[in-house]
Amino acid sequence: MSLKKETPSDVLLHLAALRGDEINLRRVLDSGKVHVDCKDEDGTTPLILSAAGGHTPCVLELLEQGADPNSRRATGTTPLFFAAQGGYLDVVKILIKAGASVDTPSVDGGTPLFVAAQGGYVKLVRELLDCGANVNACMKQDRATPVFISAQNGHRTVLSLLITAGANPDMKRIDSATPLWIAAQMGHDHICKVLLQNGAFVDAVRCDGATPLFKAAHKGHAAVVTELLKHRPNLGLLPNGETALHAAAMFGHLTVCKQLIAAGSDIMQTNQEGLTALQVARQQKYSSICDYLQDRLRLVRARAGTAT
Repeated sequence: MSLKKETPSDVLLHLAALRGDEINLRRVLDSGKVHVDCKDEDGTTPLILSAAGGHTPCVLELLEQGADPNSRRATGTTPLFFAAQGGYLDVVKILIKAGASVDTPSVDGGTPLFVAAQGGYVKLVRELLDCGANVNACMKQDRATPVFISAQNGHRTVLSLLITAGANPDMKRIDSATPLWIAAQMGHDHICKVLLQNGAFVDAVRCDGATPLFKAAHKGHAAVVTELLKHRPNLGLLPNGETALHAAAMFGHLTVCKQLIAAGSDIMQTNQEGLTALQVARQQKYSSICDYLQDRLRLVRARAGTAT
């Protein structure tokens, strides 16, 4: 019997699997006219379709009739991958019990653990970790890990599970962005807190020379700035030729400017263009920031005069 989806019976089996129609699925299988792992032009099997839809009875029936739990589409994705992506814990448990490999990656490197972490499926992530899933497996193109994607999407419990299981909280993406960097950019202060408590490097620099603090200041994420400042980040000139204070002034974030000044940022520091944060704010016409920085500058000069 051909494994390719070529006959009308093959089509009927795929439709039944896709719809979760257990009665018709069993009827087609029992006809003897199809192979349980018949594939369409993309390599999709009935088990992949049922797993992707969370159709537990159909998954059980297909496995009972000999379906391969490790069948793969042309993209390399497996039934377990799709079940994990959909958050179908029962299906994941059934597939693993049937012999599905927990770490089989897609052609782009995505694993069941990666997509489960991406979706924030806590119980599913725990199940995969208990079954030995590789916590540091990464995507091929950008080298993002389950920790990175959970940090990016703000999934704190998943992140904690991954770190407890041995995931590297500082593993960099190909552009040198760390989980802390992406969490800072996204404004996830609760994620930043977890990462910093678990040893993440506060001054990790992305390929463009920006640190987590710089990105948080750039975006105006005051709560993130608060968390980062607890760990004494670099307030001075960064490899990109700017400071976090310059970033806050450039984009009009007065609250962040106040936070950074209170933490010890040098109001007199110039950037790569020779401009202070006050001069940058003037260029951007942020009057409230200009007023604040001007007042701070007067205070600095007054103190300097008193000292001399």
